[in-house]
Amino acid sequence: MRLKLQTLIVSFFVLAFFASTASAASKLPEFTELVDKAGPAVVNISTVKTIDAKERMRNMFRTPGNQGAPFEDFFDQFEKFFNAPGQGQKRTEKRRSLGSGFLISSDGYIVTNNHVIADADEVHVQLADSDKSLDAKVIGRDPEMDLALIKIENGKDLPYLEFGNSDGIQIGEWVVAIGNPFGLQSTVTAGIISAVGRVIGAGPFDNFIQTDASINPGNSGGPLLDMDGKIIGINTAIVASGQGIGFAIPSNMAKDIIEQLRTNKKVQRGWLGVTIQNIDQNTAKALGMSNTHGALITSVLEGEPAAKAGIKSGDVITKVDGKAVEDTNELLRRVASIRPGQAAEITILRKGNELNLEVVLGQRDVSKAGVGEDGPAAPSEGEKIKLGLTLRTITSKEADALGLDKAKGLLVTEVEPGSPAEESDIRPGDVVIEANQQAVNSIDDFKDVLKNDAKKKGVVMLLLKRQRQNIFRTIPLPE
Repeated sequence: MRLKLQTLIVSFFVLAFFASTASAASKLPEFTELVDKAGPAVVNISTVKTIDAKERMRNMFRTPGNQGAPFEDFFDQFEKFFNAPGQGQKRTEKRRSLGSGFLISSDGYIVTNNHVIADADEVHVQLADSDKSLDAKVIGRDPEMDLALIKIENGKDLPYLEFGNSDGIQIGEWVVAIGNPFGLQSTVTAGIISAVGRVIGAGPFDNFIQTDASINPGNSGGPLLDMDGKIIGINTAIVASGQGIGFAIPSNMAKDIIEQLRTNKKVQRGWLGVTIQNIDQNTAKALGMSNTHGALITSVLEGEPAAKAGIKSGDVITKVDGKAVEDTNELLRRVASIRPGQAAEITILRKGNELNLEVVLGQRDVSKAGVGEDGPAAPSEGEKIKLGLTLRTITSKEADALGLDKAKGLLVTEVEPGSPAEESDIRPGDVVIEANQQAVNSIDDFKDVLKNDAKKKGVVMLLLKRQRQNIFRTIPLPE
């Protein structure tokens, strides 16, 4: 009797185990219908670029600093021997590369990454259901967002994908990537959204979707799809040293760019005309802020939209058109998403007071954001301050070389190793223009700020001129 009871108990648990396993398996997503519908719209993109074979060989042996030595003389003699009069002509090679893309219209418009087709002499497209390669024309490119729009001629009734809402996605949601990794056409991988809003240093508008769906070389330009088969991202970047870490441009960021490329063949972005930096805890304390949200204005370019609207160095931009700005990346994205010539309401904090200013945006031009020339070597004399700084006043002769319109501020001549100043990234050659948003043109001015406002706040925030650019650095005061 006991044996029969034990057998029944074991049988019950076995049946329960298989029932729970079957139930769990039934909850796993089914991708076949999605892939059948979306797969035909994903294409293989191949490019050909003609390069100078001689220059390619030279580049293989160049040393850091782009110097040809010690092989330069060897190649000079090699060229003389093999390129003697009547002995041959310039040799070129064809460099080929592969990537992915997807159709967004029935007449042949295709989205891909800019880096897939950049500098290519020829662009070819192979449709999923064809062995034939079709010539494609580059309609427009956006290097800053790494997007490109190409088109195959005589397209008609082609399968295409529709954009979804990337703002509505959630971490943990299932996604599917389709592309041509390692040249293997129409490869499908699945995973989940691992994170959103990733900044990886790929460009000024980083806001990537991170996924563990396998994205490998050759997947670039392919779609990241939600479970409805809608595009929520364009697969763009991978971490070479990682596994299961890929990044995609959100569809809501890409849609407007692609439409501009389709209509105007170029992209126009809004421009404020300021330089900015993020706010850390010490800087927030110096500004009297309760958090680190916003973008701190380090300088305002003369004659640009921000200057015309009354924005000043030291202001903190907290909102654009009523939407909160968390950091510099978000400010760049929000301003860039507004067309040039349109007015934007910019909310700022200025010495604790909130102001709303209307700014008519200019057109972003990456060439405007140049880096200044190096300043002169700093002399060693000056007065040492307890924070580990040695400061002195600036002569009128030095002002122009330091990027100043007149002799003002204090020159940092020495920074003591291991001091609070060094730990806060203060460097010899910096010019201190303000301390806690108060002008300092003498050592006494600087000391007064330290004794009063800085002592109350526990920090001193310095506005510095470094290599002709304005930056803020904040030094916590020793207790």
